Amino acid sequence: MNENQPVLLNGEFILIAKTSFGLENVLKDELIALGAKDVKAITRAVTFTANQELLYKANLWLRTALKIIKPFHHFTAKNEHELYKKIKAYDWQQHLSVNTTFAIETVVNSMYFNHSQFVALKTKDAIVDQFREREGMRPNVDIQNPDIKIHLHIHEEECSLALDSSGEVLYKRGWRVAQNDAPLNEVLAAGMVLLSGWDKQSPFYDFMCGSGTLLIEAALMASNSAPGILRKHYGFMNWKDFDKTLWEKIYNEALVLKRRKIAIPIIGSDMSGQSVEMARKNIAQAGLTGIVKIEKRPFEEALPLEEKGTIIINPPYGERMRPMDILSLYQSIGDHLKKNCGGHQAWILSSNTDALKHIGLRPSRKITLFNGSLECKFQKFEMYAGTKKIHKLQNEN
Repeated sequence: MNENQPVLLNGEFILIAKTSFGLENVLKDELIALGAKDVKAITRAVTFTANQELLYKANLWLRTALKIIKPFHHFTAKNEHELYKKIKAYDWQQHLSVNTTFAIETVVNSMYFNHSQFVALKTKDAIVDQFREREGMRPNVDIQNPDIKIHLHIHEEECSLALDSSGEVLYKRGWRVAQNDAPLNEVLAAGMVLLSGWDKQSPFYDFMCGSGTLLIEAALMASNSAPGILRKHYGFMNWKDFDKTLWEKIYNEALVLKRRKIAIPIIGSDMSGQSVEMARKNIAQAGLTGIVKIEKRPFEEALPLEEKGTIIINPPYGERMRPMDILSLYQSIGDHLKKNCGGHQAWILSSNTDALKHIGLRPSRKITLFNGSLECKFQKFEMYAGTKKIHKLQNEN
């Protein structure tokens, strides 16, 4: 690897968009649609080429990205002294000043470096020592809310420094004002909706909606709303090359593109009155009141309104339930889908593989995703109107 970041033409540079396992190709498709070049999916991330305008657009528009970082310096090091020396030799005044707060995030997978916290400390020391020697003053570290967040990735002896352009993680959209104990991550929810292939022209349902994450992400897609439209701040706004005029142009264009008139039903329900109230608060904060309909209703009584549509649910995984109760719940889910949801596509996310077997239906597709640290299966069930044999004959005619 070269000691310096490659210089590209026309003001372009390499970026890395990080995501959750299983969503790499979804994010890749999002980036291609946004106009990114040289797009390549890797594990839990996608690399691409962009200019400053696309960097801003990516932060505003990507639904399945957790954060977007901009690599700016590469070098090799095999011990702490070499690491310190090479980080200190870099000209940090390109990114920081004595009045700038910063934080270091590290990912270390190396036989030469064992502790990521120690690596972060040496990186911090090198940066502040450079400023102290040059100017007699030093920038301060702020772990909670830094002006500049710096990523250091070490794989064996290869070291890469990058700026975090997002600041807070991108699943913090700005609409969540209420949540239950285990809310579905917004990025994961958006990925699930995109993976389902929902066409945004047919009804969308979540009959175990919790605090409303899946419903809100689906409605934002259907209304052509940028997922980050409610956010007030991004990390790149503290960069020395921040172009406020360009950002305001991109943001105002996104405001114009929003379509709030959605003709299709987007409907959720939950047996918990507390969850329904939380969902309503989040829906209101997202500006989707009247667009997303929600009511208190047990799953067994929730019925689709039309003959075709998409159902996505994230049922309990059983951590707080007796084994027999969770198996019975999943069996009732399958029974309800078979009896009342013919003609629909149903998707279920769960980490409980034994419980999923009690759905009593054969999944037509299985995708591995992670809900936090839990490995889950996102399974598709095609609910035919009538028998599967009749359905096939109808499609053949």
